[in-house]
Amino acid sequence: MIKSVFNWSGGKDSALALYHILHEKKFEVTSLMTTVNAQFDRISMHGVRKELLYAQGESLGLPIQEIRLPEMPSMSDYDRIMRENLEPLKQQNISHSIFGDIFLEDLKKYREDRLKEVGLKGHFPLWKKDTHNLIQEFLDLGFKTVVVCAKADLLPAEFVGKVIDQDFLKELPSSVDPCGENGEFHTFVFDGPIFKHPIKFELGEKIFRSYETPKDLNDSCLPKAEEKKQLSGFHYIDLVPKTDDQT
Repeated sequence: MIKSVFNWSGGKDSALALYHILHEKKFEVTSLMTTVNAQFDRISMHGVRKELLYAQGESLGLPIQEIRLPEMPSMSDYDRIMRENLEPLKQQNISHSIFGDIFLEDLKKYREDRLKEVGLKGHFPLWKKDTHNLIQEFLDLGFKTVVVCAKADLLPAEFVGKVIDQDFLKELPSSVDPCGENGEFHTFVFDGPIFKHPIKFELGEKIFRSYETPKDLNDSCLPKAEEKKQLSGFHYIDLVPKTDDQT
């Protein structure tokens, strides 16, 4: 099997891509690599607490490998930190990095170019698949996911905290991709066929935050040229971990 790391966001596209990878039995996934906001100890952009990220890893039976980023990294800082985390992988005989990207050509090229610099290759199991079909496959397989972040100019605050189901998809504006592939919303997967057990949480506080982001930014986790920055607003909901003794 081909040794690889899996770029794990905690969301639905990652979960579906990992499902396919595990069933193909072509790649050996050594770890789930996740970018974490070092200031808040939460998954970058998604805003999910690190405790829930590690709960996912435990339920999936895979170790978490954190890449810790500052709150708003510059392009050079982002590239440097990613390189520092990717370069040691070659010494572990890891040759591939797996992503859940679907159709963002510039993002795919960026990932492949950076990987090539450290002698790695990218693999994209969901690439160019129809997003309407993907979200239906995700639901049909029994995955469960909750919206944790939504772009405020596209979706109202009521959308965060909702579990994605058929009713949710009917409520989505036609301008919003059903997988949120353009960065319209982000999710946290808490159950599904690759999990040993569900991740327990309760809904917490909703907040609104604005960021300086590039005009053409599709993946808000990826910094671009600073001169193109503009303000973008996002609705978030906090997911609070629950222990087994909580009812």
